[in-house]
Amino acid sequence: MIPLPTGIDDDHGLRCGLTGYLAAVSAAVGVGVESCAVDLDDPVSAYVALDVRLRRRPGRDTALVWDERHGWSFAMETHSGEDLLVLAYFGGEVVPDPVAVRRFVAGVRSADTAPAPVPPELGGDRGELAARLLRYRLDSSSAGVPILSRAG
Repeated sequence: MIPLPTGIDDDHGLRCGLTGYLAAVSAAVGVGVESCAVDLDDPVSAYVALDVRLRRRPGRDTALVWDERHGWSFAMETHSGEDLLVLAYFGGEVVPDPVAVRRFVAGVRSADTAPAPVPPELGGDRGELAARLLRYRLDSSSAGVPILSRAG
């Protein structure tokens, strides 16, 4: 992944922490960082393309989507180019351990039906989020996660 700096970034720690966290999550779910992207607009969000398909929808690509308000969700691509269809939310916490995210993906994949997703409200203070992500911090130039935009 190649970071795409878009100007002066006031949230350098957040960016470095999030890109490191995405590297850890992508490794846990069995994909490389080239499958990830970060959007630093409000709300901060991320995308991880998965190499898995659902039995009930074998022709559709799947992805993990993260944002600072709702945490992780498991989503399915549509053929129409519209927004992703969210099938399930992780819930509980906004920055769960990458192994827990892997279990979440496995659980969604093994379920024959998914409950109607209800987005949890997990968001809080941006500084608190940055502190939680700090343990995953990587220098953004070495993490390789593309930065799509910046908070501004």
